[in-house]
Amino acid sequence: MLSVEELLSNEFSPAQQSEIWQTISDYYCHSENSLVDQLLISAPKSTQAQQNARNWIEEIRSLPHDLLSVNDLMSRFGLNSDEGIALLSLAEALLRIPDADSAESLIEDKLERLIPEKLLSDPQIDLIGNTTLWGIALSQQLISTDVSSANLTQRLIQKLGNQSVHKAISYAMKILGNQFVFAETIQDALRSRCDYSIDNTAFSFDMLGEAAICDSDVDYYFKAYLEAIQAAGEQNHDQNTSISIKLSALHPRLENAHLEEIQRSLFNRLLQLLATARQLDIAITIDAEESERLELSLLIFEQLLRSELCSGWGKLGLAVQAYSKRALPVLRWLSLLAEDCDTQIPVRLVKGAYWDSEIKKAQQAGIEDYPVYTSKSATDLSYLICSRFLLSAQSPLLLPQFATHNALSIAQILETDSDKSFEFQRLHGMGDSLYALILRSLPYKCRIYAPIGNQSSLLPYLVRRLLENGANSSFVFQINDSDIPLEEITRSPQEILRSIVSPVIKKPNAIYLPVRDNSQGENLGSLDTWEAWKTTINHYKTKQWYCQPIIDGEISEGVQLQPIYPSYQLDRTLGYYSGASIEQIKQALSIAEYSLPQWRNSPLSQRCDMLRTYAQTLQNNKAELTCLLMYEAGKTLRDALNEIREAIDFCYYYANLAEQSLHAETLVSVTGEKNTLSYQGQGTFLCISPWNFPLAIFTGQIAAALVCGNTVIAKPASVTSLIAFRATELWYTAGLPGYALQLLPFQRGEQAEAVLKDSRIAGVAFTGSTQTAMALQQQLASRGDGAISKLIAETGGINAMIADSTALPEQVILDVIQSAFNSAGQRCSALRVLYVQEDIAEQIERRLVGAMDTLVIGSPEKLNTDIGPVINKAAMDRLFDHIELCRAQNKLIHELPLQEQHNQGYFVPPTLIKLHSIDELPDEVFGPVLHIIRYAREDIDRVINEINRSGYGLTFGIHSRNDHFINKVIAGIEAGNIYINRDQVGAIVGSQPFGGIGLSGTGPKAGGPNYLKSFSREMTVSRNTTAQGGNRELLSRKS
Repeated sequence: MLSVEELLSNEFSPAQQSEIWQTISDYYCHSENSLVDQLLISAPKSTQAQQNARNWIEEIRSLPHDLLSVNDLMSRFGLNSDEGIALLSLAEALLRIPDADSAESLIEDKLERLIPEKLLSDPQIDLIGNTTLWGIALSQQLISTDVSSANLTQRLIQKLGNQSVHKAISYAMKILGNQFVFAETIQDALRSRCDYSIDNTAFSFDMLGEAAICDSDVDYYFKAYLEAIQAAGEQNHDQNTSISIKLSALHPRLENAHLEEIQRSLFNRLLQLLATARQLDIAITIDAEESERLELSLLIFEQLLRSELCSGWGKLGLAVQAYSKRALPVLRWLSLLAEDCDTQIPVRLVKGAYWDSEIKKAQQAGIEDYPVYTSKSATDLSYLICSRFLLSAQSPLLLPQFATHNALSIAQILETDSDKSFEFQRLHGMGDSLYALILRSLPYKCRIYAPIGNQSSLLPYLVRRLLENGANSSFVFQINDSDIPLEEITRSPQEILRSIVSPVIKKPNAIYLPVRDNSQGENLGSLDTWEAWKTTINHYKTKQWYCQPIIDGEISEGVQLQPIYPSYQLDRTLGYYSGASIEQIKQALSIAEYSLPQWRNSPLSQRCDMLRTYAQTLQNNKAELTCLLMYEAGKTLRDALNEIREAIDFCYYYANLAEQSLHAETLVSVTGEKNTLSYQGQGTFLCISPWNFPLAIFTGQIAAALVCGNTVIAKPASVTSLIAFRATELWYTAGLPGYALQLLPFQRGEQAEAVLKDSRIAGVAFTGSTQTAMALQQQLASRGDGAISKLIAETGGINAMIADSTALPEQVILDVIQSAFNSAGQRCSALRVLYVQEDIAEQIERRLVGAMDTLVIGSPEKLNTDIGPVINKAAMDRLFDHIELCRAQNKLIHELPLQEQHNQGYFVPPTLIKLHSIDELPDEVFGPVLHIIRYAREDIDRVINEINRSGYGLTFGIHSRNDHFINKVIAGIEAGNIYINRDQVGAIVGSQPFGGIGLSGTGPKAGGPNYLKSFSREMTVSRNTTAQGGNRELLSRKS
């Protein structure tokens, strides 16, 4: 890996050139402290630049400013406040809500936070006037300024009426939107461009919108880009116009897993656009996106630049984000690429626009470190070093385009000694006054990045811009705030970084401490990671696995030897299974009972350490376990990796929880007495795990039972027994005594009856169907001897989601796809019924069908597969019976086609079915089948009652921007896990304890603070401390 010093060096050897791509990968999660230390060494002093920046700011602050500007509004309504969030929510949602009732309800919901008490006393408020929301709300003619914010909403609505308030706020939101959106069409934009001087101003037009989620989105964006290029070309007139293109708008699956298909189809689309652009002399810039798309984007860019079409053109550019740890190696790579192709590359250097999501995704993924710098100062320092590289002789063919609104960054660029030409860039609506001041006396050009599109598409763009320039302590929203000293706003990043003692944000592996460690994930944003997994999957492909009973740590020869076939490749033998005999079951029960006192009385700390050791053992064997989960359970790579992480998380969490909650407690007592409460294992627990999470739930049940001091009989699902056998072997590898855990694989029948009727079973932990749970309950209750056994059951559910008309359609669709079809719909938490408000149902249904069409059905060994097989033929037959019945009833909306290769396994296509009521479902449909129901807004109470009437209550989802609506639904719905504005699968251990109510389980929730107590028995000891002579507590008193 090349150091920062080597990347900046004048001399670059051939050996180092070959290392540069690997360095980009190596910097992905490199230590921030290490990189910052290296950057600081190369950073220049900026004393004069700081003074220049102060002079500019002082002059700008002396000028009158527009109180309707974004700067002013966001200084009043900060992104870290309820008001700011409410403002964003209104700005995004109001203009796209189709029905007036929902719009007015949303206004009422947000007004209370938009007009807080502090705003009422603002001495400048009368300057805003009564043409906006704020003016209307606070104008003396309408409502007194001494009214409290508590009843302001109702007073305002009573005074004006709902429709008037709706119109006023819609107008205010359009004003806010106009601050960011340059024009609604490219033709309007080109006309508006004439209002700017061509001497020092140019434009880069961007077609407003987010990533495509279906092919129709791609067609729309492609057409928009092509029309923009053609229109700009016809009216260019030496104005050096450029168009910005977002790769994810031109492919619905811009992911590393789809690299080969992307390099073919996306490349061809881009060539068509570039051919027109070159013919009309319109420069094209490829916009920057999220970290996981960087390497993929660079490969596409290289492919384009090396094409004959782009040879010698010099107008295909790329945006580089300075907050990325990979920014500097990317710039060096681009410089070498430009020299190799002998073609100039325009480079737009930006600070970065996805900071908050980058932090969250890195934490969720459990990767080694963050791909971006976690402080604004580190980003500013990176921007400084990158800008100096772009202005240096080491990048002769890179054309610098500095996109910044920071006065100090501008001053630092201007004081750099360089002969290279460059331009500045700013966002439409930001930095106007700063650049007007600077360019008044300096011969530089500023290009305006101008979004074009309908304001109903505003939110994603708006939020990115405000996060980039506002939430991260940005200069943009400080420049007009005279309360912030000039010295503070112009402190150099070097000075700030040298004063920081410790990072503000914990690393991904530490975010859950002290509750638990975060399991280590895989960096799937790196192409190196995907290549490594391809090799690993092929390596284990010929391995044979076995499952046999394990009793007292010894493998025993079972009965009824059977071959195991992958459910996606029925002509291949994966391994062999043999079940436990009646005699082996009795032997295992005897050993578990005999050894119980030894394990129960072992130190709690020893049992906790055992779980932590096992977690590390799972991590050390991740490669084999991942492949086995893919082969036997049919899981995709991502699903398999997530399951291993969940198993590890269970171990870490239960170990820490046991140490905190299972120690003996001294209770309150009268004098002369000591009362203690302690916890012990209940006895021998039977752990019955399911096939859909054959490692995570198998591990979670066993870990919880063991750490509480129980011995365990593990009974895995027979169709995924190879995984259970290997996981059990690893318990012993980790040091667990053989007597503490027995593995008894068997199918239903005589063996199951022998275990359940045995009074030595003190409790059963079960995950599976509701019908099986009820049968278990009856069998345990029918035992005529022994103690009453504990049943901890987690079962399924007919899980629903409600989306009202304020929900963001794109977010709804992505979360529905994940919730309904991930893991081929074989999760107990999976979405089965989607209720959509009728006002947006047509749009949601159409785009949902399009998003379904992008899914790939196939072998999980192929890394581009989204939907693998269902578990066996019986499951496949049940699902097809349901689909065919719905087809005959004319309820089928859409199903993906199956190909000839799918005949090799048990594949069921993602399917969408329309219903009028959830009552039409006889039971849970356990597979990739989603049912959709339209509802009227006024029927929401009926919908809630209808869902509750099913009797199930596992997971439930809500998509809405209206907090009052969300709270109403939460209060009415009966479900164990409720998810708001996100998908409803993948509960996180310790953060989202998982378990249902009603027909969906007994509780307590797995991965939650109350789970271990159900595996424990309580014992109270009351000791008379005076029995051996006197009350020492009283006798020791001095007065």
